[in-house]
Amino acid sequence: MQSKWWLAVIILGVMVIGGLAGAGEQTIPQAVGPFALGQDIADLAASVRMETALPLRYQEYLNEVEIKPLAGFKSGLITYGLCAQPGQVVRIKLKYLDSRREFYDALLERVKQRFGRPSEYNGDPFHIVISWKWSFADADGHRITLNLAHNTRDVEEKYGNTLKISMLDAMAQERQCYLKQNPVVRQREADRPISLQQMSPQEWDRLVPR
Repeated sequence: MQSKWWLAVIILGVMVIGGLAGAGEQTIPQAVGPFALGQDIADLAASVRMETALPLRYQEYLNEVEIKPLAGFKSGLITYGLCAQPGQVVRIKLKYLDSRREFYDALLERVKQRFGRPSEYNGDPFHIVISWKWSFADADGHRITLNLAHNTRDVEEKYGNTLKISMLDAMAQERQCYLKQNPVVRQREADRPISLQQMSPQEWDRLVPR
């Protein structure tokens, strides 16, 4: 009888520990709709308009392409690499069809339920732009971020509700690959501003509005 009691205690302990381990596992966002980080852009021919693909300004190692109509979304841009891993999707940016604050609040709660509390708040203190950010690291240490934003009236940003998922390590690898292949750009980025004490009146005159 005593041995059965100890066996029950052991089984219960294993179940509790297993449950705690499962609860500690962090879900990491990697996909939305038909789009997934790490995916080959060639596999998304049915979901993107490849004729719209353009290199990003000042980030020529990345291409951005518009999505085709997708239920629930108004527009979107898929970013993929051109150097280290050509064609690999490194960022997903989507704008929801529903631009209401009520939709954003409901969506935010569901994102929190799936991925936990945000890592930081990136919006403004007046909530003209509300933006929450999650930061993750997968089993291999790769960094992934998720941004969920609501813009009420800032004309400098897109109005409505937007989602962005980025694979930071992959984007950094694309940049390093590009700089390695373009030494002139690498040298330009390595240049440092001269000290303020060395700035002549003529140099200041070029910089100050007149």
